[in-house]
Amino acid sequence: MGANKNVLKTYREVSLHNSPDDCWVIINAKAYNVTNFLNDHPGGDEVLLAAAGKDASEEFEEAGHGSAARLMLDEFYVGEIDPSTKTTVSTTTISSTYLLPKQPKIDQQGKSSRPNIVILLQFLVPIVILGLGSTLLRFWY
Repeated sequence: MGANKNVLKTYREVSLHNSPDDCWVIINAKAYNVTNFLNDHPGGDEVLLAAAGKDASEEFEEAGHGSAARLMLDEFYVGEIDPSTKTTVSTTTISSTYLLPKQPKIDQQGKSSRPNIVILLQFLVPIVILGLGSTLLRFWY
């Protein structure tokens, strides 16, 4: 973090940086200019662009970023966010129609919070399709 970077930024100021050529995000009350990281982001640039100009703290935490990702944030740091400016921008800065999909939460023991029926269906449906395909193949040939 360089000199002069402890300047308070407003939510409104960050909301203006919402394009592929100028992409800022807020994570845990800090502003980051991630423009130069768009092409290198493992989840793809669309993930960052969907959060451009907004508070992406929840999405960042839900994605399960490790310590390496948190350390990388330092090189993109722009400044602290003035918390008193949040209410004025929160109603006016939704600039993207794409919302990040909610990731299933993982508990302390590594278990997903998805319902068991979903997990069971993800296993059974492909097996049923393979069985039907195999039966049809035998029937026709």
